[in-house]
Amino acid sequence: MAVSVLLVLGVIAAWSVLIPGVRAWENVIVAVIGSLRLTGPVAAAFAAWVAVRRRRGIGRRSLTTWQAVRAPLAVLVVVAGSFTATVLVLVVRTMLTEQAGRLLPSGLGMGLAGLALYVTIGWVTGWLLPWTITPMLAGLGCYGLFAWLTQGATWTDRLAPATREPYDVFQGLSAAALTDQMLWLLGVSAALLLGWAALVTRQALVLAGALLAVLAAGTGMARLLTEPRTISAQRVVYSCQEWPITVCVHPGMRTGLSELGSTFIKIASRLAGTPGEFSRLEQRPRSDDVDLPPGAVPIHVDDLSSGFADEAADEFVQGLAQECAGTPAGGYRDIVVAWLRGKPLPGGPLPEHQYAAAWFSGLTETQRREWLQAHYADFAACRLQGGHFGGQPDQAVQTDRTAPDQAVRADPPQAVRAERTAPDRAVRAEPSPARARRDRVGRPVTRDRHRTGENNGAGESDGTGAGSAVRTGLSGERRPS
Repeated sequence: MAVSVLLVLGVIAAWSVLIPGVRAWENVIVAVIGSLRLTGPVAAAFAAWVAVRRRRGIGRRSLTTWQAVRAPLAVLVVVAGSFTATVLVLVVRTMLTEQAGRLLPSGLGMGLAGLALYVTIGWVTGWLLPWTITPMLAGLGCYGLFAWLTQGATWTDRLAPATREPYDVFQGLSAAALTDQMLWLLGVSAALLLGWAALVTRQALVLAGALLAVLAAGTGMARLLTEPRTISAQRVVYSCQEWPITVCVHPGMRTGLSELGSTFIKIASRLAGTPGEFSRLEQRPRSDDVDLPPGAVPIHVDDLSSGFADEAADEFVQGLAQECAGTPAGGYRDIVVAWLRGKPLPGGPLPEHQYAAAWFSGLTETQRREWLQAHYADFAACRLQGGHFGGQPDQAVQTDRTAPDQAVRADPPQAVRAERTAPDRAVRAEPSPARARRDRVGRPVTRDRHRTGENNGAGESDGTGAGSAVRTGLSGERRPS
């Protein structure tokens, strides 16, 4: 029953630790060791439960060395059997597909040594505290202890039965570090078990063995702590796909080549002719800042989970231009980034952003690419402005607002001038009273001529026709002698 429970828990825990899509033997080692976070506390609780029952059954009887260590060794064999079954399940699954790297025996040995430490802690706790709740306390205590070690100082995580995180497929696992960690875990486990046995049996030879185990544990700890923290990246032979563009990734992630190529091909075509153009994508570790040859750009792919290609493309496009401190510049940058990713153009928080998005959406694909070639430097340096997108909208708004004002300012003077000139025209067109009296004294034809002049001058704007008729009538009149 215990083997079945530990096997199920081990497989579930290891499966959750596996990096999605990575086909590498190091991924299996990391998953197996990572499963100890769940199976280890359960094994400790199981060993404590057996120790409590064993202590109650023996009572105060004296035990030999073999009688004392036989029960905890049996528990360790059961736990090791479940661990081996978990490893076999993962190995069979892994062997069905081609894998990169190699299986490290030191990694499997370190996993077994970690389980031995969990079992030893649980057994000693159950023997010293033969209570009913001791198994639960042992399991929770082990979980809390090693969780604290892995999240504590920079050197304490090396003492826990766990791998360093985050795991990087380019750095891989160090066989020497795993061996030193296995030596430390086996040494401290043997020291605890033999020290307990010396206490129970009161034999000096067992105590001497415990001291030797302490020496071995100290050696392993010293080697762990003196080992460099940073592991240099291993030389990787890339797996590449040459069409439609060259994409090279870690051999354990070669199943993602097609999706990466189809996602980046549109970005490559839109960046053609700009300083950001590329023809080769190369997966690189995040800690690597090595310069690549012209035409090659780095990308970061942590795993092959759903949407990994879109995440890599978003990160790459965001890295083309620096982050904009101001809101207007950031809105223009977001328009270009959205177009490069093939997403809908954002309207932006400001009216000028909406105007720019509408203007940019009205361009054809060829015009957009020509626009990017002309303004790529401003895009990369976050210097885009409304002038790059057909003019700022606030200028148009200002023009619309000033046009009615100009009309208002222009119309009143014209109306005033019209009102002022109309009476003048009427005054000039109407004959003076003196001239009217002269017409009445003189010939009647003068009055007719005057009317004729008014009718002839009605179509003129200045009324000069009436005046000419009056002058003609006066000049043709004779005074009586």
